[in-house]
Amino acid sequence: MSWTDQETELQETLEWTVEPEQSGERIDKFVTESLDEDVSRSQIQMWIKNGDIRVNDSPVKPNYKLTQGDHVEVRVPDAVATDIVPENIPLDVVYEDSDVIVVNKPRGMVVHPAPGHSSGTLVNALMYHCRDLSGINGELRPGIVHRIDKDTSGLLMAAKNDLAHVSLAEQLKEHSVTRVYTAVVHGKVAHDHGTIDAPLGRDPVDRKMYTVTHRNSKPAVTHFLVLERIGEFTVLQLKLETGRTHQIRVHMKFIGHPLVGDPVYGVRSHRDKWMTGQALHAGMLGFRHPRTGEAKEFAAPLPDDMEKLLTVLRGL
Repeated sequence: MSWTDQETELQETLEWTVEPEQSGERIDKFVTESLDEDVSRSQIQMWIKNGDIRVNDSPVKPNYKLTQGDHVEVRVPDAVATDIVPENIPLDVVYEDSDVIVVNKPRGMVVHPAPGHSSGTLVNALMYHCRDLSGINGELRPGIVHRIDKDTSGLLMAAKNDLAHVSLAEQLKEHSVTRVYTAVVHGKVAHDHGTIDAPLGRDPVDRKMYTVTHRNSKPAVTHFLVLERIGEFTVLQLKLETGRTHQIRVHMKFIGHPLVGDPVYGVRSHRDKWMTGQALHAGMLGFRHPRTGEAKEFAAPLPDDMEKLLTVLRGL
């Protein structure tokens, strides 16, 4: 049976083309640095040995050195049993039924376990609250179909069974999920509304960051609407057409209006001391119910820290 024949509709395949500056790099290092998720190099080496990673449609060894133009494919392995410890962490549940749960995540909470964050995550809390999350995404991310950054607050949906997981993941892939954010950015945004269409990929200098680039990148589209201009700051409504890692944060930096409080892509300003993390809130989330097909839409008010930030800015 061929590799393709063994794939199921629940598995994700990622693909890259090797650029000239990546020629000579080991395949295990390349994949580790190219993945959006926190996956260890030893885990990547295991995927290679299991045949889940191929170059030019052929299996390779972990020490294989890439050449320009190589086509790299990663088939994300099936889920395995989870060893995550459920934790009795309070959740702000906006909606819940037997298929899906929508929560309002506080700023500062990590979505799923990763190196340095083995407990206290949203997944730990969901495991305690639900006891029946979908396992498609693997041992570290049960039920998770999308995520928001640790220091971003707001609405996030999780699947409670495989049917729901497949449906919600497909809706995300089709860009039919409504995701609307509120942000406070530095500077006066000149246009009342607009669209940022700029592909994102790993920063070649700092692989933990993302940047606008056409090399080994993915399309990224963000629509913005000015809600309010306050002195040298602007309040924006941002609607995601795609959902790339750090998309809003990188796009705002790209157009010269970084988020207030952003510790990675922001600017150093005494104004940023008012926020412990970026001033970004996922305030609206909409999708088709995975079982009934009914349109669902939910809203969450701005958190207290962003309300306080706006009060301070308006009083300057």
